[in-house]
Amino acid sequence: MNATINIIGSGFSSLAAASYLARSGCNVTVYEKNSTIGGRARQLKKDGFTFDMGPTWYWMPDVFERFFEDFGKRPKDYYELKKLSPAYSVCFGMNDFITIGDNLDEICRVFEQTEPGSSSKLRKFIDEAKSNYDIAIKDLVYRPGLSPLELVTPQTIAKLGQFFGNISRDIRKEFKNKKLVQILEFPVLFLGAKPSDTPSFYSFMNYADFGLGTWYPKGGMFSVVEAMQQLAIEQGVKFVTDANVEKIEVDEDGCATHIVVNGEKIAGDITLSGADYHHTETLLDKQYRQYSEGYWERKTFAPSSLLFYVGFNKPVENVEHHTLFFDVEFDVHAADIYDNPKWPEEPLFYASFSAKTDSDTAPQGMEAGTFLIPLAPGLEDTPQLRDQYFEKIITRLENLTQQSLKDSILFKESFCVNDFVNDYNSYKGNAYGLANTLLQTAFLRPGLKSNKVKNLFFTGQLTVPGPGVPPALISGKLVAGLIEKQLYKQSKQTFTKRYEINI
Repeated sequence: MNATINIIGSGFSSLAAASYLARSGCNVTVYEKNSTIGGRARQLKKDGFTFDMGPTWYWMPDVFERFFEDFGKRPKDYYELKKLSPAYSVCFGMNDFITIGDNLDEICRVFEQTEPGSSSKLRKFIDEAKSNYDIAIKDLVYRPGLSPLELVTPQTIAKLGQFFGNISRDIRKEFKNKKLVQILEFPVLFLGAKPSDTPSFYSFMNYADFGLGTWYPKGGMFSVVEAMQQLAIEQGVKFVTDANVEKIEVDEDGCATHIVVNGEKIAGDITLSGADYHHTETLLDKQYRQYSEGYWERKTFAPSSLLFYVGFNKPVENVEHHTLFFDVEFDVHAADIYDNPKWPEEPLFYASFSAKTDSDTAPQGMEAGTFLIPLAPGLEDTPQLRDQYFEKIITRLENLTQQSLKDSILFKESFCVNDFVNDYNSYKGNAYGLANTLLQTAFLRPGLKSNKVKNLFFTGQLTVPGPGVPPALISGKLVAGLIEKQLYKQSKQTFTKRYEINI
């Protein structure tokens, strides 16, 4: 297939697609608007500290294994992977932590201590979650979302009711302790919607959590980005950074023929965008856009985030590598994201202290802290608001962990709504893409292939299968498969025409 393919953006889905397409014989070039690759998974280095700017959780290791195995490789060929023990800790107040271990037996013991009788219910719940995982992650999500029939299998028919129930109701029916309920509802937040709006079938995220565990690639998630770039280079992919794509040109036959990069027209047989879907459509003349502004306004987007990257001159005590702070009302903060978008009065927050596992991410005796507050997309974003909310969470962190930290801060960098827009062209500054609700699943999501422009394709968290790093890898594989199928069909037609002419 000697086609020239131009890929916009260098996030996980673009990197995956690039490798598959180059392996099939295409000439692939990835254009990244920023100075480094990785999209939302870029890396920040400062004064000897290293931070993942985006994803920090490594879940579903089997998806990564499957990706690298497609190329005769394994993750360990590129990066060192460690299972975290404990996986993470959840803080509900001063001296009130629940620690999640690295195996189901240990987690069941913690549940039983917290709510007698809950361990047997948990095992039953996780058994069902594993069944859903085997159906979804090993099969359904590897379908390209072209037809509702993709979802119809004997297994999904048997679980039809789970597509119309919701995670929150299922959990609260079986578990009464508020803390355990919040822990079980936490994993589906990665899908970008409230648990009460997330179909029961998505309990497979609980199996990803309790069944498969939480892992850490040495050097952080950016090590995975580097690994995927190296794999892509081995396949022959070329990378161009500081390359802002300003327009996608369409000819009179409705074919995408060129991209305009920093004012230069670059020809290509196929254009694939791993950039924000809404933004990509604005690169087209209006008549070639599939979706109106009203369409995007009606969609449920995953949250944005306020992130802080903080260098401490000492270790932070009484925390784990991953620590969730659920010491305020979960439902109130969720309502401030989804129901009545506004800055939360008392935010939940997440903190990552990578030097607990990887000493190379901070100078000796110091700590690299990443903090995340989920927010509604599209909110006002000012330096004053960022400072106000940092003060809120650092004060709570000090009180909840009983230590003084403010005087130990060497620096802090922040990243919020405006940065998501400026750096990633993200719609309303969302951080995770389009939420996975019932009406935004599979064929109901924006398509991998444009229905208005020939030879224009999409990949990433606003299309199939959905938000998150493992789905991004899968999205790249799916769109590459569609492109390869089209190119094969075109080459076959060309061969047939030449044969007929010769006859």
